[in-house]
Amino acid sequence: AATKLASAEKLMYFCTDQLGLEQDFEQKQMPDGKLPVDGFLLCVDVSRGMNRNFDEQLKFVSNLYNQLAKTKKAVVVVLTKCDEGVERYIRDAHAFALGKKNLQVVETSARSNVNVDLAFSTLVQLVDKSRGKAKIIPYFEALKQQSQQIAAAKDKYEWLVSRIVKGHNEAWPGVCRKMQAAPEFQDYVYLEGTQKAKKLFLQHVQRLKQEHVERRRRTYLALLPQALDALVPDLDEIDHLSRSKVEKLLEAKPDFLKWFVVLDETPWDATSHVDAVDNERIPFDLLDTPAAEQLYEAHLEKLRNERKRAEMRRAFRENLETSPFVTPGKPWEEARSFIMNEDFYLWLDESVYVDIYGKHQKQLIDKAKEDFQELLLEYSELFYELELDAKPSKEKMGVIQEVLGEEQRFKALQKLQAERDALILKHIHFVYHPTKETCPSCGGCVDARAEQLLSSRFLRPPDRHHHHHHHHRNPLAADSVDRINLVILGKDGLARELANEIRALCTNDDKFVIEGKMYELALRPIEGNVRLPVNAFQTPTFQPHGCLCLYNSKESLSYVVESIEKSRESTLGRRDNHLAQLPLTLVLVNKRGGDASGDTVQSLIQQGQQIASKLQCVFLDPAATAGVGYGRNINEKQIGQVLKGLLDAKRNLNLLGTALRDAPDAELRIVMCLMCGDPVGADEVLLPVLQSQGVRPAPVGSSVVA
Repeated sequence: AATKLASAEKLMYFCTDQLGLEQDFEQKQMPDGKLPVDGFLLCVDVSRGMNRNFDEQLKFVSNLYNQLAKTKKAVVVVLTKCDEGVERYIRDAHAFALGKKNLQVVETSARSNVNVDLAFSTLVQLVDKSRGKAKIIPYFEALKQQSQQIAAAKDKYEWLVSRIVKGHNEAWPGVCRKMQAAPEFQDYVYLEGTQKAKKLFLQHVQRLKQEHVERRRRTYLALLPQALDALVPDLDEIDHLSRSKVEKLLEAKPDFLKWFVVLDETPWDATSHVDAVDNERIPFDLLDTPAAEQLYEAHLEKLRNERKRAEMRRAFRENLETSPFVTPGKPWEEARSFIMNEDFYLWLDESVYVDIYGKHQKQLIDKAKEDFQELLLEYSELFYELELDAKPSKEKMGVIQEVLGEEQRFKALQKLQAERDALILKHIHFVYHPTKETCPSCGGCVDARAEQLLSSRFLRPPDRHHHHHHHHRNPLAADSVDRINLVILGKDGLARELANEIRALCTNDDKFVIEGKMYELALRPIEGNVRLPVNAFQTPTFQPHGCLCLYNSKESLSYVVESIEKSRESTLGRRDNHLAQLPLTLVLVNKRGGDASGDTVQSLIQQGQQIASKLQCVFLDPAATAGVGYGRNINEKQIGQVLKGLLDAKRNLNLLGTALRDAPDAELRIVMCLMCGDPVGADEVLLPVLQSQGVRPAPVGSSVVA
């Protein structure tokens, strides 16, 4: 209880650990000479002590207090170790203080760092009255505030860590240096210490690593089905193999290492492979995980289903070929109940069967028509005494039908009477005008064959009139007018289907007759992404003259628009930029078997018309498109019209080309070149003009004019 200490040049000690290890701690000398004491902290341990009686302890404290009181210095009672405090001891200590005059009590815990500052500031305030009074807060309330403060500091610190640490391979020393100046780091370390800060950092890094591994795992699992499709697409090869045999089989495949990588250390996610981000291949040991096993089972299931569906298609075709109920022209609705069984419905949508049925019907009808044509040739005497160029009378048609009526080949077409009548009329026309155009054998007609043979043997002498112009390159004039190259654009099979139908209308060697003249027809159906070379409108061997765009839904219409725009973009400014002027025809084709997407025909027509005006192309109205023959989307007449339009466009370009060569001044010739889609020709006119004025155009990949 002394109030004057004399202790010159002694070290100040902060804790007992310093004894004997003075050089390891901060060394501070006590002030020289005398040291006055201004106040006392009277500390009372309120935890449960071993072999210690609290009442005795309180007696000692009471005596000590009496000594201190005599000094008239400020005193504050400090209860320590309140984190392990005994309630009764705390109560008794308070009771003791209450009996004294203004003796304040502060409840502290050094371990939890609660109210320690408060104990000192309370004493300082008693010594120096000019300072503001600190409010004394009971231990549990202070602890709660402290916990909230720590929680808030921890949140802020974790936010800082997540902002600074992005990779799971970062190490503490470097990160610690980066954070040193940040208040979030300093506050948390002040409250909780460096070790806890490091622990939170390690947890964060661990979490990052798990997320990274999960992302890699998802990527690999997404790739696995493709790998299986590529390496083991054949059901027979794997259907009955055990897992280990399948793995051996995969390893033996020539492409195995393209898809998989075999690691020396496994499992992959416990090794450095986790960080080999540029290695896209799937670690082979991943196959032994449940997720991969499920995907393998799904692969098997998929192959089994595909096989089953193929079997169904086959069985259905056999049904069609053997069923007596499937006759030419019989609509699906009538035939369905005779040829469908429950199994078929289980495996494939009805639309698939309708499609197969449609193709089968087409073959049946073609065959029946051919047979009927033979029948008409056999009964030639029926057609002799008709008047020339007159349409046969009703009676005469009646007579013809009566004579043929008993014939099986006549009956075969009874569901297609309109077509049968048309064949009869066509035949009558042939009898009176036997030319190669009206010949029932079409391209097989001897007249046509003879002409072809002759023209391929003898080349005609060049046309003398234009002989001196041949050095002008007009790429469109170079094409023979007798050939038409047509792109057919339509997704999900539309393009292929129409191409097949048009080919069916052609002669045996892909010739198509327009206004009595034969043209060679080359079709290029496109259904995929036109940015890929395999789907390009134009190839080194195929220069399109026109494009037929098909759609039967909103989705297939947007595919058309995208494709046209993409192909126009891709040729902008190229030397062979004909695609920008490519004549287009947009066609709404029939929708078969109802439509799930619910676009009405009306709305599809409207959309089609809008798009057609946007793309500046012809729009074919489906009302006019109701073709003859089952499932035919566009009839022969309309295909003829489209092709005729293209021919006219070609002829006009050729005429333009001729006019262009003789145009008097350069400007006009350039304009005409561009109208013909011939930027190269335009360049040939422009370059000499530029050079004569001393301008040297930079060599660009595209045409100068463009």
